[in-house]
Amino acid sequence: MSAIILDGSMVHYEALGRGRPIVFLHGWAGSWRYWINAMQVASTSFRAYALDLFGFGDTSRDPLRYSLEKQAELINRFLEEMGIGKVALVGHDLGALVAFTFIKHWPKSVDRVMAINCPLEYEALNARMRTAPATELVEWLTSRTPEALAALSDASKVDPKAVSASMLGFQANNLFEGVRNLGIPSLFVYGANDPAVTLPTQEKTDALPLHMHQINLEGAGHFPMVDNSTQFNRLLTDFLALDSGVSPRELQLKEEWKRRVR
Repeated sequence: MSAIILDGSMVHYEALGRGRPIVFLHGWAGSWRYWINAMQVASTSFRAYALDLFGFGDTSRDPLRYSLEKQAELINRFLEEMGIGKVALVGHDLGALVAFTFIKHWPKSVDRVMAINCPLEYEALNARMRTAPATELVEWLTSRTPEALAALSDASKVDPKAVSASMLGFQANNLFEGVRNLGIPSLFVYGANDPAVTLPTQEKTDALPLHMHQINLEGAGHFPMVDNSTQFNRLLTDFLALDSGVSPRELQLKEEWKRRVR
């Protein structure tokens, strides 16, 4: 286990590979652990990092640092302490919200972002996501195979106060209006069968600026990186292979993704 002390608190992280940096950010029902497969794939060309946010996994519990703003500050301090320059961010539900909060404050530090099953508004979240314990969410949202349960085994470590604080912050702020015009290439990925997050309407999808794009993965649910890792990793690889500054809309030129684009 790797850890770093940031402003008096222990932050757990793992790292693989060499190359340009990519940071994976987990969601409300787990830890860095469910990124292992994606990290292994990315590490062939990238230096892949995965962190536990405050109140999750093996990172310190500190209710004063559970807001989206403080979690974003964690990412910034981590990058500073590790001497990491411009990064690609890959975030899942909460992790995606933290990524966009980070972008709002430090846009020049981000090359691109992939946001998986990211609610664009608070009402898009199923009420169960707001109230159920993380262990119950794992039972609800996964196939419950041994592999899925192992990947999400840290759900029992989630501090419910960390979930509540991030939910309150998300409810109170219109996060995306502050980042949609910054020009950072952003790919929104949704599992078409996700019961936890309502997919954006066609109107919202059509209104995305040219540097943003949405792909829906047929047959995938809330954890596409776990339940259908082959499909997810293929998309991740294609997205990371785009030249810096290129819109993810270019992905639809690939035949294998055409049928999955709204």
